[in-house]
Amino acid sequence: MKISRLEGVAILLTAVAVSFTAGWMLRGSRSASPIQVETQYRLTRTEATLTEPTPEPSAAEESPTPSQSAEPSDKVLPGEKININTATAEELERLPGIGPTRAQAIVDDRAANGPFRIPEDLTRVSGIGEATLQGLIDYVTVE
Repeated sequence: MKISRLEGVAILLTAVAVSFTAGWMLRGSRSASPIQVETQYRLTRTEATLTEPTPEPSAAEESPTPSQSAEPSDKVLPGEKININTATAEELERLPGIGPTRAQAIVDDRAANGPFRIPEDLTRVSGIGEATLQGLIDYVTVE
């Protein structure tokens, strides 16, 4: 018995369809582990302080001396924003990555070119690039 070319193609297509259907039906028998997607989440300092437990102050820490309470903080507090259009050089030095030279450069640029419209305008100051701006953006505001 001889099979024609058309009958051979039909048998081959039927075999492929049966194989595909069998594979489709058996796909759940060897379940692979689910795909896990990892995301990166940047935790800001404000959120970090909200989630960290705060230690209870001891009796010695509860009543600060007048000299302790009168001193300004040398770093920006979480949630605090400094207005770069009205801040003095000393106030600007509290920002992360800003020293006396850059603080004075910000004040000089503000005096020469007018107020900053948006915080990203800080990049017009010599010595402040994108990397420095990313460290400052959470702590500055313009009003």
